[in-house]
Amino acid sequence: MTKTTLELRFQNTSGGTVRLAVPDPKQPIDEAAVRAAMNQLVSLGVFTSMGGDLVRPVEARLVTTTQDVWDMTGSGV
Repeated sequence: MTKTTLELRFQNTSGGTVRLAVPDPKQPIDEAAVRAAMNQLVSLGVFTSMGGDLVRPVEARLVTTTQDVWDMTGSGV
């Protein structure tokens, strides 16, 4: 099974990093659109964290994870 997540990382008022994860983002990812969306999230002030409000975008990552799962509960070979 393969999963894709868009991770948005922001700096908060205390200088910490806040991560927002968007599962199964619409592909292809447009860097300019992601940058604009992150700036808009900061300017609207819709998210806060234990370290305060988001003050600036830091980075965005597209993370693809592949999992191979084997059932070990059966009698198998």
